[in-house]
Amino acid sequence: MKKALFYFILVAFVGCKESESKEKWEQLFNGKDLTGWTVKIAGYPVGENFGNTFYVEDSILKVNYEAYGDDFKDRFGHLSTDKIYSHYKLRIEYRFVGEQAPGGAGWAYRNSGAMLHSQDPQTMALDQDFPVSVEAQMLGGDGKHERTTGNVCTPGTEVHIGGQQYNGHCAESTSKTYHGDQWVCLEMIVLGDSIVHHIMEGDTIMTYTNLSIGGGNVSPQPNLPLGPLKEGRIALQSESHPVEFRKVELLDLSEKSNVKKH
Repeated sequence: MKKALFYFILVAFVGCKESESKEKWEQLFNGKDLTGWTVKIAGYPVGENFGNTFYVEDSILKVNYEAYGDDFKDRFGHLSTDKIYSHYKLRIEYRFVGEQAPGGAGWAYRNSGAMLHSQDPQTMALDQDFPVSVEAQMLGGDGKHERTTGNVCTPGTEVHIGGQQYNGHCAESTSKTYHGDQWVCLEMIVLGDSIVHHIMEGDTIMTYTNLSIGGGNVSPQPNLPLGPLKEGRIALQSESHPVEFRKVELLDLSEKSNVKKH
């Protein structure tokens, strides 16, 4: 009984807080279906939701791989908003569940992410693995080892961390580790190409600046113009481990920043 009570308290603590009544948060996920979103899975045409990878059940957006058989085959997928965003706050509540799909890479264990300023899926190559974007990476612990979440990864992009250009692919945040199937809340403040903050439990765990298109870590490399990355879609990943999302909401900051809406 004590163990169960502790788990309930922990889940309630790390979950997303309710939006302030004066703030006009937009619910990107309607709790019913995938309206407003477009699927792109590597190896399949835009809009083909192979194996019902992304689906809605009990008001929760779920990612599953039941149709993938005994080999994931690097069929990385992304569920992208149809709208373009530039200046905003983004709040996502997620959890990892179940077992990783057979054939999934070791690094993809309990791994997903929110792709910020993400490439239009209509411009992605048929077999392109990841959209050009800046990823707010979501990672779950294995019950034993420390593993930060809310990291930043740079598929086809470049950022500055601590005033210096970051030359790696994924930079670790200062978050704690979240083990098990608990719900976790990740918040992001995104201000065009100037600065992004990742926040968990009220603490800023990652900050980076100077977002731009360039660099590698995308295959095949798309032919996109280099330069500042000021806007784009928001995409959620399928990388071989089942993940669930019960909150995906956005507070548009473009009016406060005098940025034209799309």
